[in-house]
Amino acid sequence: MAIEIKEVTTKKQFNAFLDLPYRLYKGHQYFVPPLKFDEKATLSKEKNPAFDSCEAKYWLAYKDGKVVGRVAGIINNSYIQKWKNKYARFGWIDFEEDEAIATALLQQVEAWAKEKGMVAVHGPLGFTDLDHEGALVEGFDQLGTLAALYNYPYYPVYYEKNGYKKDTDWVEYKIKIPKQLPEDLLKIASLVERRYGLKVIKAKKPKEILPYAKPIFDLINDAYSELYGVTELTDKQIEYYTKAYFGFMKVDFVSIIVDNEGKLAAFGITMPSLSEALQKSGGSLLPFGFIHILTAMSKPKIADFLMIAVRKEFQGKGVNALLIREIGNAYIKRGVEYAETNVELEDNTKVQSIWKHFDAVQHKRRRCYIKHL
Repeated sequence: MAIEIKEVTTKKQFNAFLDLPYRLYKGHQYFVPPLKFDEKATLSKEKNPAFDSCEAKYWLAYKDGKVVGRVAGIINNSYIQKWKNKYARFGWIDFEEDEAIATALLQQVEAWAKEKGMVAVHGPLGFTDLDHEGALVEGFDQLGTLAALYNYPYYPVYYEKNGYKKDTDWVEYKIKIPKQLPEDLLKIASLVERRYGLKVIKAKKPKEILPYAKPIFDLINDAYSELYGVTELTDKQIEYYTKAYFGFMKVDFVSIIVDNEGKLAAFGITMPSLSEALQKSGGSLLPFGFIHILTAMSKPKIADFLMIAVRKEFQGKGVNALLIREIGNAYIKRGVEYAETNVELEDNTKVQSIWKHFDAVQHKRRRCYIKHL
């Protein structure tokens, strides 16, 4: 039976688009379902401010009348303007183990990209750098995280059979948390703290972090500006992400460093792992999913790194050690056994140099593919 591709134009189709991965990976040992309300908001043109500079279409693949695949095609005009690359993106791609399905979905995105005057398609990518990105190519036997995609091993095989090649890779590390932090790390942290007059902000409630939300995103825009595919977040996007996430932070898992003038110098945002809680809840907060999530937040054994950034004039001066000291002490106090770094570009040696102080293993790799049209 031939594969039929249909554009998502109705609410029923949109819901089918959202639901596919939950069915495709149901009961999978390593897949972590994303939060359903968050996926819906991200993909909704009415809610996600990324659509101010992006256009997107969604498609479903059908076989024998059943939904067997999905894909989003995205054109980020801010990316094109900044990087001078007329590239479209594919994202939110899932499909059953059938090369014909993957081919039909990718060809649909490619045809649309050509119609829009694009010269290449790359992905998996989202609307912004804060969305999921990169196909898993190593680490299929490792538990996924909320912050990163999981996919079956056949995904990258079918991408490559359709002419897609590596454009860049991200790596991930699993870090064993010691009973006490390494002496060399502590010495560097203390030296940096004194030398540059830096101060650690000790927040007790999430609302005490809120005044730093805008400076944090401004620092992200500056520090991440040259990373692969990054476009700067607008004030509207910053407001959106602040409302969506800052109220849920565990303050002892967040490290905020300011200089002697009180300006943000660096930050590290981490959180208790929600992987097992999301597996138990199926990605839903109701009726009882929130209980699993609250339990995970209060008794974490694994932590997830989300974002770390250092102001450019402090980069390469050991400020990362100060961030890790604060977060590491919180982990030890809370009984955290391991931390997941989540994605970092394979050539980001500044970040990877932090892990040399710990028992760390690179256990996952993910890839952004590209095909020139």
